[in-house]
Amino acid sequence: MAKIRIKQIKSSIGVKPSQRATLKSLGLRKINDVVEKDDRPSVRGMIRKISHLIEHES
Repeated sequence: MAKIRIKQIKSSIGVKPSQRATLKSLGLRKINDVVEKDDRPSVRGMIRKISHLIEHES
């Protein structure tokens, strides 16, 4: 399965609690953290929800 590389570029301070929970569920804690996830619709939805806090590449 294809992988998506996700990098946190902005802080979670001041964002909605649901967006902070999405960052946590993706495994992102700090700025410049990078994780690789399977390319699934659920992960794509999470990326869309917090797109202003992250960068991603397929």
